Amino acid sequence: MRERRVRQPIISVLGHVDHGKTLLLDSIRGTAVAAREAGAITQHVGASEVPADTIKQICGDLLEKFKIKVMLPGLLFIDTPGHEAFTNLRRRGGALADLAALVVDINEGFMPQTLESLTILKSYKTPFMLVANKIDLLPGWQPSPKACFLDSFARQRIEVQRALDDKIYELVGKLHELGFEGERFDRVSDFRRQVSIVPASAKTGEGVPEVLTVLTGLAQRFLERELMVEVTGPARGTVLEVKEEVGLGKVIDVIVYDGTLARGNTFAVGGLDKVITSKVRALLQPKPLDEIRDPEDKFKAVESVSAAAGVKVAAPDLEGVIAGAPLWAIKDASEAGKLWQELQQEMERIRISKDINGVVLRADALGSLEALEGQLQAKGVPIRRADIGDVSRRDVVEAVGVAKSDPLLGVVLAFNVKVLPDAQTEAECEGVSVLHDEVIYRLLEGYEDWAKKRRGEIRAKRLEVYIRPGKFALKLGFVFRRSRPAIVGVDVLGGVLRPKYPLMRRDGRSAGTIRELQKEKKSVQEAKLGDELAVSIEGGVVGRNLQEGDTLYVDVPRDHVLALKRDLRDLLSGDELAVLDEIIAIKQREDPTYGVM
Repeated sequence: MRERRVRQPIISVLGHVDHGKTLLLDSIRGTAVAAREAGAITQHVGASEVPADTIKQICGDLLEKFKIKVMLPGLLFIDTPGHEAFTNLRRRGGALADLAALVVDINEGFMPQTLESLTILKSYKTPFMLVANKIDLLPGWQPSPKACFLDSFARQRIEVQRALDDKIYELVGKLHELGFEGERFDRVSDFRRQVSIVPASAKTGEGVPEVLTVLTGLAQRFLERELMVEVTGPARGTVLEVKEEVGLGKVIDVIVYDGTLARGNTFAVGGLDKVITSKVRALLQPKPLDEIRDPEDKFKAVESVSAAAGVKVAAPDLEGVIAGAPLWAIKDASEAGKLWQELQQEMERIRISKDINGVVLRADALGSLEALEGQLQAKGVPIRRADIGDVSRRDVVEAVGVAKSDPLLGVVLAFNVKVLPDAQTEAECEGVSVLHDEVIYRLLEGYEDWAKKRRGEIRAKRLEVYIRPGKFALKLGFVFRRSRPAIVGVDVLGGVLRPKYPLMRRDGRSAGTIRELQKEKKSVQEAKLGDELAVSIEGGVVGRNLQEGDTLYVDVPRDHVLALKRDLRDLLSGDELAVLDEIIAIKQREDPTYGVM
């Protein structure tokens, strides 16, 4: 009979750039190591375990205060912070992490990546707590290193306490806007409905005991069924990373969340186009921190690992394995077929190939691809093609085709992948943009900025085909030639003058057409407000339809006026708009419908 027991909850740390995710993890590890317990912290591959005894020592009376009896073997923190890592840790479409700690800078509040993390937590239905970090930067805060928040808070001046509470209620308000109820952890009345907010400082260690207490309490109260696993059954895990290790070749970092994986086990693991079967040649785990002497000698071989654990798996034929893919220990080939069926369903859902105008998307793993798709779809951006792996020439060719019919979608978005040389050459040759980044929100921001700039360029180009409003005065004493063409010195009083623009007088009658503009004896293509220059006017005769001191206007055709007013008004300068109004007033004396939309 297979043995069942409670495993450690897997915890992911998310939050905005620079809000202290990594420092919080370091602080949790440091606090645990500082507890000076033998085995105070166990380093896994890609994860750190804080054992139950260490939690009891760090949290002390807090556990009693919140009526928590530690039943868990410990807490397993994923070492790679951020929601990119969180989304790649998956099992059957759900999150591998059982719980999340969302880190927010208490002084800055919610930022783009905080909101993105919340969207992802919501879609995966992952329970989470909020760590209101950087309390040590509140004006007047007196730090007490490694203390419980409640003890440290009690020592602060009343105005500092009030300032902290104000910041907490700003976070509560923001959570409410986003559909969550939140409260400071010691005032929570229902942990199932309310998000616990723990004020802390990753820098001083204040509040870390409360973070561990709340995570332990949440896991024990709400995840009892999820954490009950078969220890002796075949392993189920998720690939965290695929990498090259000196002396071992290609290895995979795996989080085992169910069962046991042993040396010599046959396993099936997901690749891009097939399931790969192989045999465990070696299982490696990091040596305890105090045992690492030589960076080349960081790992020790183990015979087996049981859930939940992070382990490095060395095995033959790992080419093509993808991060975020499932790994199963198997007894025969039929199980590999079942895994492939499951994986194919998942891949078909996530990989996109449609004959529509949309962006081309490339990501390093299933989870990040899915997260990006979700974000783009929420913003109403259609996707033509989405796949895992480096940007290929085909991706660029697809984007070129899209750009011809919709220039704002003819782009390749690349998350945490390389651009292959032939793709780079094709992109440069065709003028297609390949935007890449290692942070999802920055990639999306990059796309929005690119689209905004591109939209401006397209509209500015459209503006080029229209005759724009302009107004100028003929300077007294600056007639250089009276006719065929008339050449006069002018002051530009507003708008734009260009060769071939038709002209009219104040009474609406024709005054000829601009043939050429010259400034300092050089021909120019455009003149604007404030310019002084010579203008040659075809069809203008000084003394007949032109007089010195006259004010002339560009005679803007009716359809051009309507297009400028309706579609391109925001691209016209203030003086252009003022001149346009004058032109409309002159023309409406003859035709009241001119310029009316």
